Amino acid sequence: MTSWLVAPWQALTRSTALRWTLAIATGFTAIALVLFGFIYWETAVYERKTIDVALAEEAQRLAALPLGAVLAAIEGWIANDVHATRYAGVFDADGHRLTGNLLSVPDDLAYDRRPHAATFKGIDRDLDGDNPEPVRAIGWRSDDGGHIVIGNDLDALEDMKAIILRALGLALLPTIALSLIVGSALAKRAQRRIGSMHRAIARIMQGQLGERLPVRGTTDSLDRLATGVNRMLDEIQNLVEQVRGVGDNIAHDLRTPLTRVRTRLERGREELHTVEALGDCMDRAIVSVDQALAVVSAVLRIGQVQHHARRALFGPVDLTAIARDAFELYEPLAEEQGFCLSLEAGLPAIVTGDADLLLEALGNLLENAFKFAPAGSPVTLRVQPSVGRFVLRVEDRGPGIPLEERDRVLRRFYRSEKSRTIEGSGLGLSLVAAVADLHGFDLAILDASPGCAVDLICSPRSPERHPV
Repeated sequence: MTSWLVAPWQALTRSTALRWTLAIATGFTAIALVLFGFIYWETAVYERKTIDVALAEEAQRLAALPLGAVLAAIEGWIANDVHATRYAGVFDADGHRLTGNLLSVPDDLAYDRRPHAATFKGIDRDLDGDNPEPVRAIGWRSDDGGHIVIGNDLDALEDMKAIILRALGLALLPTIALSLIVGSALAKRAQRRIGSMHRAIARIMQGQLGERLPVRGTTDSLDRLATGVNRMLDEIQNLVEQVRGVGDNIAHDLRTPLTRVRTRLERGREELHTVEALGDCMDRAIVSVDQALAVVSAVLRIGQVQHHARRALFGPVDLTAIARDAFELYEPLAEEQGFCLSLEAGLPAIVTGDADLLLEALGNLLENAFKFAPAGSPVTLRVQPSVGRFVLRVEDRGPGIPLEERDRVLRRFYRSEKSRTIEGSGLGLSLVAAVADLHGFDLAILDASPGCAVDLICSPRSPERHPV
């Protein structure tokens, strides 16, 4: 093959569309062959059964006759054979022919008065001569030890086979042509869909994260694949946007304390001349640096919580015991800030989880309550059953969270307008949401009328939302 034909030929033979077309054509051809084979098989079986039944009935009639009547009956049976398909022979004990068109006793036939396949070699008939003839035959012995044989040739089966082969030959070419046309159309259709998916993927790789694979709305494999990939892309886009937002928020939240540190250090260098003043300046700078480090630590902590490998530490934990630990840990802080912290917990509430993370989440909810509720107001920590689950609730008498902000406060660094003047990083509820998601628990923010109630709704079963 010349070089200028090699590349097109290789491209054609490696084409997926060509392979699909040939596969479909091969499938159609195989189906046609199987269909014609089945038709031939069923017809042959039916024809053999018809011959066998006719021979069995004739053999039963002849067996009931005396030998003289058998000779006459066989001669009449052969004489009435319009289609020249019948063979018969009556032989004495020495093998001499008494009547019939068979010259010798067939030696490959079982003489048990049942139909068998046999081959008759010596035939006294002009149409057959000495040519072997495949037949269906029945043989039995007479009372004097002779042999009686009747049979029917299989020419009808051979004719039927020729007809079916001729029909197969006539139908095979149109079948192959039609299958090639259908296969080519289906292959091109699939290739167009795959091509559109490749183009969408190329746009996504170029940075267009809002691009999605085309979906036709059917339930075929490509649609299911595209739907799954699109869901994955939605999650990736959401995570990328979160990372971008987190980066902006970290920069914004770190800029304020770092700017404050730099300003204080500059002023201290230029204006402060005593050791006490310089010490006070350094202390304030350290506080600002600690605030910046707290933001970084909180972000890293949320990342650690969201890492699902943490589930390796899961085990049975008692929410009542965790609530008591949180109460004992935060009761002195509540008294110091003037809050009346109370605990309502009774029987054990066993779930599967990480006790340290649940205690940390509960601590963040209590600190939020102390931060936003007015001094002297009650704060309640409660463990209660709820329709096969358990609820950890922290309830305060603060200003509450408006309904339209209850989803946004779970985002990292989100701070409502009324909380801008209150010290914090906007990461407390984000950490609680991360702990709840890791455990497969639900987090609900409710109106306590007045105040805010935050529920951690815990299932007693192992989390199944994100398998490890």
